[in-house]
Amino acid sequence: MTARPGKQPRDLFTSVAADYRRHRPGIPAEPVALLADVVNEVERPVLLDLGTGTGQVPAALLPAVPRIARVDLVDSDPGMLREAAAALAPLLGDRPAAFHPVRAQDFTPPYEGYRADLITCARAFHWMPRPKVLAMADRVAAPGATVSIMGDGSLWTYTAPWAAELKRLIQSYLGADRRAGTTGVYSGPKRSYEDDLAESAFSDITKHPFPLRRTWTPDGVVAYLRSTSFARADLFKDRHPQFEAEALALLKQHATDGGLIEDAVFEVLLARRPGGAP
Repeated sequence: MTARPGKQPRDLFTSVAADYRRHRPGIPAEPVALLADVVNEVERPVLLDLGTGTGQVPAALLPAVPRIARVDLVDSDPGMLREAAAALAPLLGDRPAAFHPVRAQDFTPPYEGYRADLITCARAFHWMPRPKVLAMADRVAAPGATVSIMGDGSLWTYTAPWAAELKRLIQSYLGADRRAGTTGVYSGPKRSYEDDLAESAFSDITKHPFPLRRTWTPDGVVAYLRSTSFARADLFKDRHPQFEAEALALLKQHATDGGLIEDAVFEVLLARRPGGAP
């Protein structure tokens, strides 16, 4: 694990890393194929994954792109990086990987001449100071590099009846505002990621939406909630067992033979420097 200086956000996902690894949905196959195609002509691509969490993006890409020469994973939570290291150990082989417990904007190249060919950020860009992160990416990206910002929302924003009732139940315990760990409430980005990218060095942008359908079990949803910033166990204090019992009962009422259906869109933004210029 490569340590670098930098103040870490407090109490956002700390202590939920194991639940995150077990219960968060992975990266769908179609976006993985798209990202693999992005580096199709790079002989030995270097992957830099920002806000890596438990390493879902590298875990999906390493089997799809055996030519990946090196992986750098950046996350401010060392617990997440420990889970990522465990998940990637059987996939890396003899390829070097470094785990950087810093904020994305504080990442610095691990060696002179370092250049990343693909810089990814999945389900985490909304937590970051995006212009600073993109400025950092510009400093470490290869001339023809691609930056990929991707994600698919969360059950907090899903509008199906079962998810809406679950959200109301959470709010009855924690208040109307969406919690952001123990640090406060989440207000969401003030502008689109496309606007952030358009004002960065990576202003050549394409959008790729991938509709998907997930089928959850009631127990799976309850377990997923433990990995979130808005319904992690410690937010409920001693009422967490009561909340989980109520949530499970509510979800079982809505579940059919097909489980609980979530229709979502996994969106991938690909951004490059115009003309591939350095």
